[in-house]
Amino acid sequence: MMKSTLHPVPFILKLIVGIAVCILMFIVAMIFGAADISIKDIWLALVTDTKGDDISIIRDLRLPREAAAMVVGAALAVAGAVMQGMTRNPLADPSLLGLTSGANAALAVAMVWIPSLQYFGLMIACFIGAAVGAAVVIGISAVKKGGFSPLRIVLAGAAVSALLQAISEGIGLVYKISKDVSMWTAGGLIGTSWNQLQVITPFIACGLLIALLLSRQLTILSLNEEVAVGLGQKTMVVKSLLFIATIVLAGAAVALAGNMAFIGLMIPHIVRAFAGTDYRQIIPLSAFFGASFMLLADTIGRTIQAPYETPVAAIVSILGLPFFLFIVRKGGKSYE
Repeated sequence: MMKSTLHPVPFILKLIVGIAVCILMFIVAMIFGAADISIKDIWLALVTDTKGDDISIIRDLRLPREAAAMVVGAALAVAGAVMQGMTRNPLADPSLLGLTSGANAALAVAMVWIPSLQYFGLMIACFIGAAVGAAVVIGISAVKKGGFSPLRIVLAGAAVSALLQAISEGIGLVYKISKDVSMWTAGGLIGTSWNQLQVITPFIACGLLIALLLSRQLTILSLNEEVAVGLGQKTMVVKSLLFIATIVLAGAAVALAGNMAFIGLMIPHIVRAFAGTDYRQIIPLSAFFGASFMLLADTIGRTIQAPYETPVAAIVSILGLPFFLFIVRKGGKSYE
């Protein structure tokens, strides 16, 4: 019998493909919209001081918006990958485990009780809310012996997320700030500015760096925690740092773009199909493919019924819900 001559695809080639897809989607996102832009205009806007209506649209509106789409997509995809690895749960996702709903609730509370808060303060509130939401879900899941099963975490996450969402909406109704809260939590990138990106991007970069530096330890944790302890790994320290990274990534993403479900669930699974179980590959590839997916969703939202916009959160959910149901049916036992 002849042996197979197929060889694994080198990681560097996978990374080049991921970067190329991201660049291609960025160009597509810059070109298409209510006002179609030429590649020449994009080039002039990026490398020259040329003035003009199309150039202004690129520099002041479309470029910061698509840059925000990239950092949000990368943040949520990596946060989902880290959570799936830590909990060994294929259904783990920032939106399903209370992170994003916790950030939304904290945002509403901050708007009411500290109305003078600037953008940086609201972002910190999102971090705190994300931490509280995830801690409550994990605490409920761990109450019973043998906790952290995929089903138990998802059920706890659904219950806590519904409660926190109700709190957010209740505060909005009682204090008549429903419109303000909805503008934040509906999920979208309309009006994203360079100032917002300057505040958010360093935090997301730190979260991505922590996840990347601990990707080897995460790979071992995702396979077997007892083996990790046997190899001398300080599992509590590693888990704490990774937990902080996911809070920062999810909280910053909510502060910038609102509630985006399913990105952190879908992208790591798609990447794992060709990257295997090594998180040294999964983390960077998830960042690039998450950015590409968010660019695609935002482009669809801007063009499907131009000049009107379809909420990008709706586009993401329409694409993500079937994938979630598929994972529940086919992949739910793979991490147990």
